This record gives sequence, structure tokens and C-alpha cells, in this order.
Amino acid sequence: MSLFETGLDCIVLNGTVVTAADIGRYDVGIKDGKIALLAPALALANVPASRVIDAEGAYVMPGGVDAHVHLAEPELFGKGRSVDDYTSGTRSAIAGGTTTIIAFAPQDKKDSSLLIALDDVHQKAVKNTYCDYSFHMIVSNPCQQVLDEFPVLRERGISSVKIYMTYEALQLRDRQILDVLLQARTHGVTTMVHAENGDMLSWMTEQLESRALLAPKYHVTSRPPILEREATNRAIALGQLVGAPILIVHVSSPQAANAIREAQTHGLPVFAETCPQYLFLTRSDLDQPGFEGAKCVCSPPPRDGPSDLEAIWKGLENGTFTILSSDHCAFLYDDAVHGKKSAISEDAPLGRFKYIPNGCPGVETRLPLVLSATRLRPQRFVELTSTNPAKLYGLYPQKGALIPGVSDADLVIWYPELEPFPVTNAALHHSADYTPFEGHRVCQWPRYTLLRGELVWDRDNGGIVGAKGVGQFVHRGRSAFCDEQPPWDVDQY
Repeated sequence: MSLFETGLDCIVLNGTVVTAADIGRYDVGIKDGKIALLAPALALANVPASRVIDAEGAYVMPGGVDAHVHLAEPELFGKGRSVDDYTSGTRSAIAGGTTTIIAFAPQDKKDSSLLIALDDVHQKAVKNTYCDYSFHMIVSNPCQQVLDEFPVLRERGISSVKIYMTYEALQLRDRQILDVLLQARTHGVTTMVHAENGDMLSWMTEQLESRALLAPKYHVTSRPPILEREATNRAIALGQLVGAPILIVHVSSPQAANAIREAQTHGLPVFAETCPQYLFLTRSDLDQPGFEGAKCVCSPPPRDGPSDLEAIWKGLENGTFTILSSDHCAFLYDDAVHGKKSAISEDAPLGRFKYIPNGCPGVETRLPLVLSATRLRPQRFVELTSTNPAKLYGLYPQKGALIPGVSDADLVIWYPELEPFPVTNAALHHSADYTPFEGHRVCQWPRYTLLRGELVWDRDNGGIVGAKGVGQFVHRGRSAFCDEQPPWDVDQY
């Protein structure tokens, strides 16, 4: 019997369906958690279904894939402790149209294994999430045992690691980075790089402190664009030496973006990510009365002004950036123990910028902010926020696509149109007590979010309607962007 006779679990009628490759009016049929079929608009109007959603005039897109989300992480840089766990963070994700997140499993420098950290995050996430999830491993101690565990990671569905070129608790030296890159290349693991020069940062911080320049706005001064550009160039060179694909994460400066673009034009497997804070915030957001600027402290920092924002938008449009993530890392602002205000002391009433916990909430606002800006073609928007992250991190075509019989029925359905309205923290679903995008006006918000065919977000009828624990761990394969690599040949250099 055909699906037209047996019926469907859910039908989304008469929407403007957008994928990375196409846009058109279709009906979407869902069965057993998968996309069952795409049909011409209203062709499924008389097919029996348990649920029918009228999407006339609205965009229907694959659910968002946010590949850069920090949840329930230990204190790594002092007093700061991220406030969102796997429940609140994924609740916020689905309310913003994201159906899959990739969070981080940070290795402690004292540990000689990555598997300790992996087991820990699995315990934190299992039965606690509202959306599907996976993990990146943060490598801070690339000893031989850790390098030997890369095949085990692949067996356990982990195909990406992150390394840092800054932060004392995480920073690797160049020879350590080369060890990680070579092992990652050998075993089909994607390497993410936080590219800021840690020694330059320490020196700049000492210079500012010696002049008693401590307020939040000096966080930007301590991390000038040249610091990001140098590390980006060095990361590209290290990857080129080993022939390893790399992804430069949260790129903020046009200079770093230009270095990445140049490498790409020479055929190097260099990919890049940026985030909404580098599209909508500038250094002036850190130069606020009192301590308010701490709300926008993140690393790399927002840059100088409109021309910098425009350059990052251009990079999204022209293909320099492969993906658009949130880098969600939420701290309480009004918390003097573990939050932003932990940087305030009697001798520094405006705080010491170097102690301000780095990071901003953003997993829920990522899609509405960028879609509302109307700078990207709808297909490019889907490519950057769903399809490319799925491809880059071995989730495609289960995620990031609407391929019948193959793709999970993860959908975000928007409104036909909304009057512009301001973003307010009171309307968001994370655990942070602020959003850096307070007052930014948007003209879109997800009306419905579906996870594997189940309605989990209904903005007009209850908001969060999915159950805690419905999210599942997704076993990831090799990146679709990283071709099989031949054995490394030192003689080529």
C-alpha cells in the first residue's frame, strides 16, 4: 500500500520549502520520524495524517544545526561557570529553530585520556535534552595516549576536535598542534582552531594593567585584529605543512577573513565559521556605563564599527565562511561568584577585563537575527546554518537536508510575515539573565519546530511542547568536506 493510502504521521501543507539547493512551494510528508516525500503544493491536502500544519506563505526549512555551543562546562579560566546545562541550552535551541547542537567535551590538562571527558558529557546530556546533540572533543593535553584514542573517538561517533592557540588552561604550542593535525588527518577527524595569539594577548594585557586600564572596554584593546590575523595565518601554515583540513572558528576580523579567503583561493582545505555577534555588535557595545559592557565580552571580541560588520557579511555572501554558529556560552551577569560580576573587586569597581568570563548567550537568537536581516538568499541561509554544518561535521544527510527516506524530519517553519519587534531576554528560554541583543529588532521567529517529525515548539500555543529527554545523541561520520587523504609524505616539503 502507498503512503497515500496508509496515511502519514504529519503533513506540512503549501509552504515555501527552502533547502541549500532549491526553493519552491511543496507539501512535506513525514513518516516514522523521516521525510517521506516532497509533493507539489496541496497535493497532499486529502491524504490522511495524524497532524496537518498549514504553512501557506511561510518558509519551511531544515532544522538549524548549531555546531558551536558551550553547555555545562567546568571552570577553566577562573571563577566563571557557564549557566546553561543540557536542558536549558537545548530548550533555548528549539525555541530558536535549532534541532541539533554540537557541544564540547573539554579535556582537563591533567588527564591523559579524552574518553574521561567524553563519558562525562554523555552523562550530563542523556535524557536531559530537547533537541538532538553531539560533541566536539577539546584537546588540551595531546599526549601519545590521547593521539592513540582518535580511532576510538571515530568508533564512538565523534569526528571533530577543537584546539586553542590561547588561554593558559588550553593553549597548545605549534609542535603539539602539528601532532593533533597529523593524527586528525590520518583518522578523518575535523580540527577546529581557536586562532588568537596567546603570548601577544598576555603581553597586551600586562601593558594595559600596568596603566590601570581595566574596564570591560579594554577587553577589545587587549585582543587587536593583528592578534587574530597572526594566529590564523599560523594555523593555516601548520595545516598546510601536514596537509590537514582545518576550520577556523568564530572569525571576527576582516583581516583574518582575508587570510582565510587567500588560502581558499590557493586550494587549501581551510574552512571558516563566524557568529551573529560579529554581524551585529561592535566595540562600542563594550564601552557602556559602569560594568554593562561586560555583557558583550566574548573572544575574539566584536570589532570596531560598521565597516567590520559589513566585511563579515560579505564573507558570508561570497563563500569565505562555511558555517554560521552561535558560540553560545552563557554566564549570569548579576552573579558575583560565578558570573560576569565575579570580575569586580574593591580595588577594581568596574571589574578587571581579564577576569570577565568570556562568552555570550545566542543559541536561540542566531536564526531569527540573521534571517531578519534579509542579507542572505534563503538558500544560502539554509546552507550556512544547517546544511554546511551537517556536512562539515559528518551529520549529512541525516541532518541539514530534506531528502525523502534519508533525512530526519527536522523542520523549522517560519511565519508568512511579522511586524518588526525587539528581542528581549524575558522572551528567551536560556538560563542567562540577559541577551547581548536586547532591543535588536527582528521580523521573524520560528512558528513551529519539529524534531524527527514531532512538534517540539509551537510559538502560538504553549511555546515549548516537546518533552525533556526527547533529544538523542547523533553518531557522526567523516566530514563530507574533507576528502580522503593519502599518507602524509614529508618529501613533498
